[in-house]
Amino acid sequence: MTVIVLTTCPPGLRGFLTRWLLEISAGVFIGNPSARVRDVLWNEVQQYAGQGRALLAHTANNEQGFTFRTHDHAWHPTDHEGLTLIHRPSKQPAQASVAPKSGWSNAAKRRRFSRG
Repeated sequence: MTVIVLTTCPPGLRGFLTRWLLEISAGVFIGNPSARVRDVLWNEVQQYAGQGRALLAHTANNEQGFTFRTHDHAWHPTDHEGLTLIHRPSKQPAQASVAPKSGWSNAAKRRRFSRG
């Protein structure tokens, strides 16, 4: 079984994938092509994805029973003691370079001191 998920990719790439895989939802393709066809499809996805992201998951002969690959994705597969896990980069909160203003905002002043 092979699953390819596309995000913000050109429509032509989606049309290309429908030749070999079934699109069950927008950008989600499933099928059971041979390993050779799967690798050719993945090479085409990487070449024509443009600014989009792509994820390929397929069955494999390992403990998990599947493996996956990513293209231009913030999360990356990482091997951890024989298991493939997703590494999500931690996002540190941006440090405020300017101290917040003290006192009332204009909206709060209007709400508090309005007549009516």
